Amino acid sequence: MKEKANIRHYFVDEAGDLTFFDKKGRIIVGQPGASKFFMVGIAQICQSEQVILELAELRTQLCNDPRFKDIPSMQPSANKTAITFHAKDDHHDVRLEVFKLMQTFEVKIFVAIKCKAELALATQKTYEALSKKINQDDIYDDLVKRLFKDRLHKASANHIVFARRGKTTREEALQQAINQAKKNFETKWQICSDSQTIIKPAYPSEFAGLQVVDYYLWALQRLYERQEEKYFFPLAQKYRMIMDLDDRRNKGYGEWYTDSNLLSLDKLKWVVG
Repeated sequence: MKEKANIRHYFVDEAGDLTFFDKKGRIIVGQPGASKFFMVGIAQICQSEQVILELAELRTQLCNDPRFKDIPSMQPSANKTAITFHAKDDHHDVRLEVFKLMQTFEVKIFVAIKCKAELALATQKTYEALSKKINQDDIYDDLVKRLFKDRLHKASANHIVFARRGKTTREEALQQAINQAKKNFETKWQICSDSQTIIKPAYPSEFAGLQVVDYYLWALQRLYERQEEKYFFPLAQKYRMIMDLDDRRNKGYGEWYTDSNLLSLDKLKWVVG
């Protein structure tokens, strides 16, 4: 289904963290409190208004379900499931209901992944050579540029909602990342994109699309971090591109998972070695 006035709606979130070292400077990637991977993902949602209505309806049903009345995350005072769906915080049975609904949405998911062990070593080398730490925002912005480079010329207008990171909106920095993505596309293809781009940092409770991308990232993260397939594969057809940027076994720029190279557990470098 084509979107009205050729407007595309994108929702951006991250999974994992950018913690690399303990207080003594030792690498703690993969230990409790520090994920093995960092991901940024975007959900392109065709019928965003319908998604809002259906997620709100499901939340109302679940909050009124006697099975969940004593679950802490379901209480309005907890500011969790009763306010917004968040895969990490939601009760297992709630999560299954949300996943079931999300399989019916018309969405396309694009994800860029960095291996934090590789990032930690690069951070160490940079600091030793230049006495300079790698800015975590730069890592995030780089993945944003990669994800949007080939996306923004396909519509007359792009509305992009970013999940807020911390206390600042970083609106100017995000706009710069999007502008650079356009320039990178123009440099590669000699095609100038004059589409309008509107950026808005927001909380998941404000935009249902952020709840969608959160769930898809959580499922993919479980595959990478825990080799857990059961959440990823029911949704697998919605992931249109997964860029595993540090798996350079076959190509210098990483491994791209698409319809012609479907992601499976036995293909992951981090599992098969």
